[in-house]
Amino acid sequence: MDVDHYNVLGLPSGEEGAKLTEKEIAKGYKLKALVLHPDKRPDDPKAHENFQKLKFSYEVLKDEKARKLFDDLLRAKREQRARRGQQDAKRQRMMSDLEERERAAFAVDPADVEKRRVEKIDRELREQVDKIRSMFTNKGVPVVKKETVGVKESRIEEDEKKILNVRWEKVDSEGYSAERLRELFSKFGEVKDVVIRSTKEKKKRGQALVEMATEEAAVAALGNVFGNLSNPLLVLPYGKKVAATTIPARESEGLNIFSGINHQAYEDSILEKLRKAAENQKQKA
Repeated sequence: MDVDHYNVLGLPSGEEGAKLTEKEIAKGYKLKALVLHPDKRPDDPKAHENFQKLKFSYEVLKDEKARKLFDDLLRAKREQRARRGQQDAKRQRMMSDLEERERAAFAVDPADVEKRRVEKIDRELREQVDKIRSMFTNKGVPVVKKETVGVKESRIEEDEKKILNVRWEKVDSEGYSAERLRELFSKFGEVKDVVIRSTKEKKKRGQALVEMATEEAAVAALGNVFGNLSNPLLVLPYGKKVAATTIPARESEGLNIFSGINHQAYEDSILEKLRKAAENQKQKA
């Protein structure tokens, strides 16, 4: 969104523009309309076009939601420019190194987060502007369809079925990177994202969330990804509740897997059995 609607109305933009009242905006529009009205500019071939742009910018700033989104977008872009201007060459190298370590540890790039934030605000503003443009053109009131809470919750549950909770031991010596986990799980389908999660016991245990592209891919990977024999992986469904069908019956006997404490004990017992199996296999070899 390259148009500054405040400037179109001859008003100050930025923080000053965000503080303007509706009366001040209306006054600015009227003053500008007196100058740009086609009747005042009979020799200007673009007079009608410029007047329509003026009216459209006024409609955007009159709409409460569109104006808030526009102010958020301007603020985000200002912060982005200020941050870039403050960084000298040495700080850029330091930030680059820090961001690289953070990406390796958490699989999150702050620059990407900031970029997605700006894009999200810009996309929402475009959608609101399109609604206003439709009203402005057709002189009608658009019908906005609202999702019910039940539909949203259903979508969240569907997304959670695609996420796997992965645990392992020996984080420092034989841990798993996001790239290594993506390589292991991609054998069963497309991997959308891998997030390495920080844990209180950093030296003893690692944890990650692996999001598959489809529920079928997540089901296929569950119970079939073991990792290195010297450092096996424990793969469980994401969420507080774990479906009984995803855990062997002999492992779940006597355990309430819906209890946080017993669930942790269950994970510890599985990891211990996987380690013993790996040691036995090494001895046989």
